[in-house]
Amino acid sequence: MFQEFVEEWIEGDGATLFVRRAGPESAPPVVLLHGYPQTSAMWHGVAPLLARSFQVICPDLRGYGRSGKPASGPPHQPYSKRAMASDIVTVMQRLGHKRFLVGAHDRGARVAHRLGLDHPDRVAAMVLLDIAPTREMYAGTNARFAQAYWHWFFLTQPEPLPEQMIGADPEAFWKLKCFNQARGKAPFSPEALSEYLTAFASPDAIHASCEDYRAAAGIDTEHDNEDVDRKLDMPVLALWAKQGVIETCFDALSLWRRRAERVEGEALDATHYIAEEIPEEIAARMSEFFARNPILAETAR
Repeated sequence: MFQEFVEEWIEGDGATLFVRRAGPESAPPVVLLHGYPQTSAMWHGVAPLLARSFQVICPDLRGYGRSGKPASGPPHQPYSKRAMASDIVTVMQRLGHKRFLVGAHDRGARVAHRLGLDHPDRVAAMVLLDIAPTREMYAGTNARFAQAYWHWFFLTQPEPLPEQMIGADPEAFWKLKCFNQARGKAPFSPEALSEYLTAFASPDAIHASCEDYRAAAGIDTEHDNEDVDRKLDMPVLALWAKQGVIETCFDALSLWRRRAERVEGEALDATHYIAEEIPEEIAARMSEFFARNPILAETAR
């Protein structure tokens, strides 16, 4: 995976992030943010295609993969999307990018949403994969959603309940959650799956990922409530899985129009792990959307 990509660790805003990157130095920068319980390896099919025309930066979010896992406790601020977004701004600044494009999936897309609200001058456009806004999803919870996304509620339970239960067999938990969410399909390459399972075996990673969800149910929702009258002002493309929970339980485009001034989107024929099932289509959609919303050369660096 990721042939010709540089691998390095870069200091963020309170955590050191593991980063993969490649692409022409003169090309517009795109940062790709992964979801739970994965790593930047989820972009192995998309990133090399984008790297033909963009500088592609793929970090492991704080708490995941080979990135730092800061200590945390109530109110779970170190794993707030605000803190995670600040890491991304700092890493991109260290790489020389003041303004950039964002492609993001799952938890990474929730980081991207906060990134766009807190740092609107940094983000030229974003593509969000298979989420609706966090606050609106919690507010719209019903029995069907709670049963399908049971992990949203399990992972927020106080420490150490989920940590101990997952830690008894991390690989079994990972496969149960992810293969079920892929409707029994196997969209993960052997190399990516090996990286996911190795990373998730760490007790620190299990705890950090629980803190991510606890933050979402608490401090992240508080931040969203504080910004109830603010919308993302950069162009947003929302793509979600036709065979997923976002399609069956929510009106994703309507919800995003409450939170973004300029948003378009549709469902694609895939399950939740959309970037690994149809990477060529995702790369093409991102490339086309970003080409319609270019970064001004004088503000990119």
